[in-house]
Amino acid sequence: MKVKICGMRRKEDILYANILKPDYIGFIFAEGFKRQISYDLAYELKNMLDKDIKAVGVYINQPMEYIIEAVDKKIIDMIQLHGNESDEYIKELKEKVDVPIINVYRISEYADYVLYDGKNPGSGEVFDYKDIDIKKPFFIAGGINIDNVFEFKKLSAYCIDTSSGVEVNGFKDFSKMEEFIRRVRL
Repeated sequence: MKVKICGMRRKEDILYANILKPDYIGFIFAEGFKRQISYDLAYELKNMLDKDIKAVGVYINQPMEYIIEAVDKKIIDMIQLHGNESDEYIKELKEKVDVPIINVYRISEYADYVLYDGKNPGSGEVFDYKDIDIKKPFFIAGGINIDNVFEFKKLSAYCIDTSSGVEVNGFKDFSKMEEFIRRVRL
């Protein structure tokens, strides 16, 4: 089972990731989120990131050209579409970039993965996972932390995704990240 730590925004976060080796880290480019960062900062952080860890860019209903820019500048290795992007949008984007795409909620024939998340992404609100029944590999997020990660492991998700679940006072915490990754990989 893979691990994604989302909402990376400081050099310390990347240093922690390089030591702990999650499979993915996430940069939030969607507007209006407290963990949102600029491409300039993401570029700097990506250059510090261990080459074996993939960087995912998180977007919500943003212009395709903006997303393509991050791929072209090698800021991200994967795209996470967290809005209402249509199948046509995803198909066109896949024709323009050669990186995997994660699509939130809906199963798209063009997205490589599906992401299930809580109603208020980034809030730490626990996702009601009881009705998940899909065949495509999926990421799961939404209020997952070291106390409840074993429940989510039962779902056989491709990847378990956390952000606020490994934070103290709004910032990534090394000990919580370490314990979360350890519990996912048990």
